[in-house]
Amino acid sequence: MNLTEFYRFVIEEGISRDPRGVERVKLEIKRKREEFEKLDEAKRREFDQETLRNPYSDTRILNDTKKEIRNILAGIDMETPELLLADRLRSRGKEIDLALAHHPEGRAYANFYEVMGMQADILNKYGVPINIAEDLLEKRIKEVSRKVMPVNHFRAVDAAGLLDISFICVHTPADNFVTTYLQGLMDEKKPELVGDALGLLKEIPEYKEATTRGSGPKVIAGSEKRRSGKIFVDMTGGTEGSEEALEKLSLSGVGTIVGMHMSEKHYENAEKFHINVVIAGHMASDTLGLNFLLDRAIEKFGPLNIISCSGFYRVHR
Repeated sequence: MNLTEFYRFVIEEGISRDPRGVERVKLEIKRKREEFEKLDEAKRREFDQETLRNPYSDTRILNDTKKEIRNILAGIDMETPELLLADRLRSRGKEIDLALAHHPEGRAYANFYEVMGMQADILNKYGVPINIAEDLLEKRIKEVSRKVMPVNHFRAVDAAGLLDISFICVHTPADNFVTTYLQGLMDEKKPELVGDALGLLKEIPEYKEATTRGSGPKVIAGSEKRRSGKIFVDMTGGTEGSEEALEKLSLSGVGTIVGMHMSEKHYENAEKFHINVVIAGHMASDTLGLNFLLDRAIEKFGPLNIISCSGFYRVHR
């Protein structure tokens, strides 16, 4: 496969497992195209035209050497140190055709907050009125956009170019796999107690490994002995949404949130509004998503040699 083929595959897979549903994603892409058509020439030059076919602003080809890909160095964070590691491994005879990052870099990092808009539809599915969800998200998106403005977004991308390494980041499409899988698991098993939900996570290989590494799933709000109630798996949409949304989720009947991570403000609101919180773990959840995606890539493109680094560990299914 080449990098363009892999990239297109990643987007298709992300859409197929988007918790909003495929039709909602297609509608968003259609609206983007309509928005683009109305722009004047100057605005069109500034417009990120990749959004006309890719709904995930945090997933992009970052450097393409046009080489065939069979050997992938995969990591959660792939920055200049990891790219130098790739170059060092190549100098020792290891074949590496692609550096695959989960967390965004380059333009995907500069604009990753744009994908947060999908959280409004997800909240709406769990009973939060769409007008409230969109208003809460708008404030949070502006906050995140201000935080990433001063970041050196192209540091790793420039390194990949100088080292002649193909480079891609795959964020929300991989996270969509995690959300869809875990929500389906919770809906099917219907764990009675919060501790039962925790136990389901610990049966998954990625979370088992995280437990041995000291970063396994934990209950941080509520108690393992409390009843779970309605479970909301919160694993996709760029980064954490508004802490104010926790009150709305509580009022809509959500009893337990299963998430990757949670800020102190979000945690305080979860406690305030009586929501149990199970933190599955950031690196383990990201690893789970990449593993699902790589399994699907192997099904489609044939054998791939995956070299793990930067917190990622390969689990075959």
